[in-house]
Amino acid sequence: MAVTNSTERFSSRVDNYVRYRPGYPREVIELLKTECGLTPEAVVADVGSGTGIFSRLLLENGNSVLGIEPNPDMRRAGEEYLRAYPRFQSVAGTAEHTGLTDRSVDLITAAQAAHWFDRGKTRGEFARILKPGGWTALIWNDRSTDATPLLREYEKLLQTYGTDYHQVRRVGMDTEQEIESFFAPARVKLRKFPSWQEFDYAGLEGRLLSSSYTPQLGHANYEPMLAELRRIFDAYQKDGRASLIYDTQVYYGQLA
Repeated sequence: MAVTNSTERFSSRVDNYVRYRPGYPREVIELLKTECGLTPEAVVADVGSGTGIFSRLLLENGNSVLGIEPNPDMRRAGEEYLRAYPRFQSVAGTAEHTGLTDRSVDLITAAQAAHWFDRGKTRGEFARILKPGGWTALIWNDRSTDATPLLREYEKLLQTYGTDYHQVRRVGMDTEQEIESFFAPARVKLRKFPSWQEFDYAGLEGRLLSSSYTPQLGHANYEPMLAELRRIFDAYQKDGRASLIYDTQVYYGQLA
């Protein structure tokens, strides 16, 4: 599947995405409160809301959340995950065309999604739907590739067996310079928070298969990749567990 087909590339990975993708530290919500004026009364557009992982944190803060998600399978999973939250509204839309009305939201968030956006079109759309004085926060869980021997081997596995790993890491807003350009001429700030996931082997395999650039069942690289993952886990596990380590990065600012 082409890198540019970002809307559909997760459709076959929804179950693993729901079960094994990392969440976000609650410190991110505290940052949005202190730096972006987030209150429980604020209306938030969570763009690229996917299965609802970050939307849930906002809902637990008391916010009304508009989850903008173009992929129907991911959107349905998010609706199911968040069905107990009456302040959640699921919207079939994209970052470039949210379908929201002018000046309708106080805050826009995009968690693990903005690297897929068209930078110019998205900036115009965000500026349109934000209320005066509104804020935008782009959030990523940036996986460490060299903090431990296991992480170094895991990165080698992705480079060896990934279907389009290198291309995916170069799409959209994937550098600090591109993110600064998105917010320009306004200034963007960055905060980082440590986070991690701990897995048994089945969990680590599910986490691997949740990534859109890994081969799926039937691909020539699928079985060799899993055999290598098993070798890595067996070599570096401690008490049957292995950890992935992240820097959760939050870029935030006001669009001039």
